[in-house]
Amino acid sequence: MIEIRDLAKKYGKIQALRGVSMTIRKGEIVGLLGPNGAGKTTTMKILAGYLLPTSGAARVAGHDVVEEPLKVQEKIGYLPENAPIYLDMLVYEYLRFMADMRGLGVERDRRIGRAVEECGIGGVLGRHIGHLSKGYRQRVGLAATILHEPGILILDEPTTGLDPNQIVEVRDLIRRMGQTKTVILSTHILPEVEATCDRAVILIDGQIRADGKLDELTRSCTEVVSVACGDADAARQVLVDVAGVTAVEVSGADGDYTTFRLELVGDADVGSAVFEAVSSRGWKLRELRRDHKTLEQVFRELTETTAMEMTA
Repeated sequence: MIEIRDLAKKYGKIQALRGVSMTIRKGEIVGLLGPNGAGKTTTMKILAGYLLPTSGAARVAGHDVVEEPLKVQEKIGYLPENAPIYLDMLVYEYLRFMADMRGLGVERDRRIGRAVEECGIGGVLGRHIGHLSKGYRQRVGLAATILHEPGILILDEPTTGLDPNQIVEVRDLIRRMGQTKTVILSTHILPEVEATCDRAVILIDGQIRADGKLDELTRSCTEVVSVACGDADAARQVLVDVAGVTAVEVSGADGDYTTFRLELVGDADVGSAVFEAVSSRGWKLRELRRDHKTLEQVFRELTETTAMEMTA
């Protein structure tokens, strides 16, 4: 549904995108994740036909975003971070106006009814948009975005400025829409991706640093071992010698017990070997568990690595 190849964008001397490539398949909900200034909004604006790339190519539903922008816009629903809604209009007035702008004709009322139901705004149709909460304004903007029943939704920071209850409501709405549409949403909020997305693309400094399903990105894991060993340095060396362990660091101490964190080769199963190494020396074992990385840990490691590369 979306195909991006070597996409680059410069604003004067600032390189916002640096050779971004990815493919998004039908039915995926993909989170474009990254710190502020990573290039997320630039990528989305190019996909929506709002910006031209400096180089590279992007196709949406088979149409080139540069050569066929109107065809692309027929296929997508694009909601920018600040929804372009008219605060002095009634909700229903605004939806009729947007439907007429889309040229929906005799389909107008049916499409409005479906969008209203899907976004849960039936109770506010007669109210001025300016009198609505930020959460309801976001719902109205989303309803206008799906009036033409696009197969692809592009949502830029869809929960920015919402309170916790509104965030949950909008996340649920996005998940429901993801059952019938391809969705790409940008955010710098990690729980946003974990709560709504099947896949995450981590963009840092205009480059993709990671791309995969959430369980793939967090598959890397460590083994946590807490033992009463008397000599932490000796225990560390014993644990380093276990097959499948690449590094061992002390992560804490509590009385007689020292806690070690073991870095592993892939997701190697070293539990039995660690238990044998500890018990054979008569050490007391208090804890032995597998600790998978969180998306936050993955993100922080990538960010720190990128910062080190830039300063090297």
